[in-house]
Amino acid sequence: MSSGSSISEVRRRYGIKGGDTVQDYIKKFGREDLLNKVVRIEMKGEQDRLKQLEKELKATKIALAEKTMVVDALEILIEKANLHYETDIKKIGQKQ
Repeated sequence: MSSGSSISEVRRRYGIKGGDTVQDYIKKFGREDLLNKVVRIEMKGEQDRLKQLEKELKATKIALAEKTMVVDALEILIEKANLHYETDIKKIGQKQ
């Protein structure tokens, strides 16, 4: 399991009061190999929400990359215009 929580974190997160509840559950279902490992427990809908957030993050990264390219292109355009017109367009804009 690549990501998850410790048993104590799971207990706090889901309000499990009994100290051995999670360990007993693991033993009951024959997964004693998980007792010394991090276990990820999800509530209903968490996986869908995680997928939605990952999709939104990807779209945000793409939008940021596109805007960064536009800014870079405009910086180059300003630089070329400054050389062509022998001026500093940024300073002209600041005086107004």
